[in-house]
Amino acid sequence: MPVNLSVMSLHLRYRLWIAEMNSDINVLRIFDDYLTELEAKKNEPEVSEGINHYKHQFVMLRTEIDELRHEMHLIKMKLAALAKENLPLDSKPALVETQAVLQKRYAAFNKTFNKTKKEFGLFEGKWLN
Repeated sequence: MPVNLSVMSLHLRYRLWIAEMNSDINVLRIFDDYLTELEAKKNEPEVSEGINHYKHQFVMLRTEIDELRHEMHLIKMKLAALAKENLPLDSKPALVETQAVLQKRYAAFNKTFNKTKKEFGLFEGKWLN
């Protein structure tokens, strides 16, 4: 995290990340609909294995989204309190440390989510014509 990042900038960043995860939830719902359609059309073992794999992946991604959004909301509220009191971010070292960990978790989630989207697109394209 840049040293000169203001409390309000960080607060806005959390709002943006939460909004992006809300969009990711919608993508997962649509992907689940694709799985339902695929399940109704194909019964090959390879397809069934893929469907089960992606159902599991989507549940895990959704769980991570829910946990991240909850933790981000809590930090966002703490940041709002700091901004209201005109306190600098470094006045709360525990918050800075928690924020750094959460930022890494979000980056890891994003990497996994994007990889899963790409792989699912290939799977769906192969079997759902």
